[in-house]
Amino acid sequence: MTAHFPLIEAAATPGARMLGSIDALARESAGMLDRPFQPGHYDRLDWLTLTAQHLWPDTPVAVAAARVGPHSLWLPLRDGGAGRARSLASWYTLAFAPIATPGCPADVRATLLTAIAEQVRKRFGALALWPLEPEVCAEVQSAFRAQGWIAIARIETAHWVAHTAGLDFDAYWARRGSKLRNTVRRRAKSSPVETQIFDRFDADAWAAYETVYAGSWKPNEGSPAFVRTFAEQEGAAGTLRLGIARRDGQPVAAQFWTVENRVATIHKLAHLESERANSPGTLLSHAMFRHVLDHDRPDLIDYGNGDEGYKAEWMDERRVRHRLRMFNPYSLSGLAAGASIAAKALLRRFAR
Repeated sequence: MTAHFPLIEAAATPGARMLGSIDALARESAGMLDRPFQPGHYDRLDWLTLTAQHLWPDTPVAVAAARVGPHSLWLPLRDGGAGRARSLASWYTLAFAPIATPGCPADVRATLLTAIAEQVRKRFGALALWPLEPEVCAEVQSAFRAQGWIAIARIETAHWVAHTAGLDFDAYWARRGSKLRNTVRRRAKSSPVETQIFDRFDADAWAAYETVYAGSWKPNEGSPAFVRTFAEQEGAAGTLRLGIARRDGQPVAAQFWTVENRVATIHKLAHLESERANSPGTLLSHAMFRHVLDHDRPDLIDYGNGDEGYKAEWMDERRVRHRLRMFNPYSLSGLAAGASIAAKALLRRFAR
């Protein structure tokens, strides 16, 4: 069931308005935020619906919308009160961006984003958006600054990718460092770990994933229901790749990937610390990369957000994503938020 919030009325702005619920967004987008039209998970209505339902059920939704001719742009936000808003995202969202109708030209997108910046200013004085790709951050920063906002960007997180166009697993593996290849070769000879990979949702396999995650070094999942529902959706769509490693029949490592539109994304992975000597995580990664590269042949593999050192061994390039804080200097909430950020920055400088 979709979370319901009252429609937010906004002052008339040519082509721009504020929507106050996911239902209102669904009606207005008329299917343009569904899988056939949006290539990225995080730009789809089903992802936004899950995020609102499972992670921010008590937080009002505010979607800034603008339209010119056949093209629309939406900026999904959550209303934090006191004139402040944040992106409708969570720790599960690997990339956030304003969402456009398919084929929206760059100049039209810029016009729509400027209209959104003006519309948002009527409702909020402070805005925080993350995690943004660098080009998205620059685009939003430019549009909001043109409407009088103060916009400050900083790196929020790093993420690693591997460029795999035209590569099967053997070609990919030959490009990895000798340390990783030798580690896998040694462990494969001695480790009692067995791996299994599922291309559809399997309840028993998912129970094994949850068992591993609960017993791993990872922090609390946050919303297991969110992750399971997402996995079920992707399983039905045929994009799920779920790997389980077992020793003596017991699950000891698990990984949750998706593969779609020639991009493989590693969403979640975990292993039992008690099994470190058997390297179940490394051996499962080896099996997952082999399966995905030989069967799905993606052009890119994204290791998700995080700058852990082990990712560099499997990947080719380190990228970054940004957090963008914006303040309307003509509003009390914007002034207060801006002053708070400036004070914290000053304290950090003196603490060095």
